[in-house]
Amino acid sequence: MEDYCRFLLEDFLKSSFSTVKVLIEGAAAAKGKTPNRKVTLFQYVNGEKVSVPFEDEHFYFRSSVEYTNPQLTVEEVQGIIGTRLLETCANYFLERGLHEPNIDDISALSEALKKPPRGYIVPFLLNTDDVEADRYSMNPLKKSIVESGQSAFPAINVRTEQLKIDEDYVKKYDGALISKKETELVAEKLDCCNGSYIDFVDTVKYAQIVELSDFFGMDLSLYTLRMPLSTLAAENKDGLLHYIISESNRDYTSVEAAYACMGRSMNKRTTLLTVPHSKKGFGSKRAARGKLHFENERFHDATVTYKTTALYPNAIDPQDVAVAVCDDKFTVSGEKFSDYSYIETPSSPQFFLYSMASPEDATMWHGVGAFGSSQLLQSYANARVACREGRLLKDLNQKYHLNLRVPLQFNLSPEGLWSHPIHRNIDASIGSVADLADLAHRGMKLEHLAKFG
Repeated sequence: MEDYCRFLLEDFLKSSFSTVKVLIEGAAAAKGKTPNRKVTLFQYVNGEKVSVPFEDEHFYFRSSVEYTNPQLTVEEVQGIIGTRLLETCANYFLERGLHEPNIDDISALSEALKKPPRGYIVPFLLNTDDVEADRYSMNPLKKSIVESGQSAFPAINVRTEQLKIDEDYVKKYDGALISKKETELVAEKLDCCNGSYIDFVDTVKYAQIVELSDFFGMDLSLYTLRMPLSTLAAENKDGLLHYIISESNRDYTSVEAAYACMGRSMNKRTTLLTVPHSKKGFGSKRAARGKLHFENERFHDATVTYKTTALYPNAIDPQDVAVAVCDDKFTVSGEKFSDYSYIETPSSPQFFLYSMASPEDATMWHGVGAFGSSQLLQSYANARVACREGRLLKDLNQKYHLNLRVPLQFNLSPEGLWSHPIHRNIDASIGSVADLADLAHRGMKLEHLAKFG
């Protein structure tokens, strides 16, 4: 059998060695800057979820997978493999000194990739648990998600008891978005997670990761962090993410500073910095409309309206659009935002805010410039610069002993994105690709997005 690990490694070193240099320089420069940072991630070991605390100083490199579909996509798999290649090479040369790789280096790196990640740079997956369970019309459970009334729920609150395979979906997208084997795996795991949808999704994805690790000849089981709702639920009011929400909503000036990070004015004030959940369970940011009201400088209240909203189509059928079905309207007082408690007012903060509570020092994006949003990256970078310059969350670094900076931004190069060999969609399930060697032979090309960090 061909050594796909070595093939991908050699191709990566040939096309993307510059990214290794950037990551090494960034990691070396960060040493000693956050000596007291304690981080707890989790991973699955033999199918069991295990917490992994990190007490020593590390440099955290974030990638991601989605809770919007249980099956792994081609895009997600490429992101995981790209992250492992970059992390492993950077850790290796960080210890041995940066030099042009020789045959011995490549052999040593191949062996390192077969083992779990180790070293100063720690790769992890940030899984956003506030998204809809079927956001991109890619979930084989989509019909029951809607029928059970959970299509506008945040993923963390979705229960699996009423979910079942959508046979029409499976038949329509067999070999493009889902495979028979994946359908069987999804059905098998539905009943094994005590009703938790996000536990179920992680279980399915990690089961696939184990198989993919065997095929590609590298350990792809990365650590994981769930945000933002899992983090908020575990915090008290003095927690970091609670502080970020409270301070960004403190008054007109603080909201204006956050709006500036998004490149928006305060004329309409319709963007909620954190989206309160409905008592009916709705929490879809896309389905929520807001209106902020101020009395001079004081944040008086916010009106929140949930309305059935079209989400996104998959890449195979542009007419097959996911939907968040919801209907509710309520008002939340300004004090509930400025003195925030997740227990009292469950809500979903915007990514550019809650990501500042992630330990990430570097990130891996998936095709920014082709599929990813550069606007999201810009607001993400703007917020961190604003914090550093004292324009947003002024006491954040001092209060929580942070050294907040714009993380290094890496990207799956748009021209090197993997896709289904026939349908050419990056949202294809990995199981729908009949010959994984076809993907491996496309190589791995990463780039550094110097514009953003």
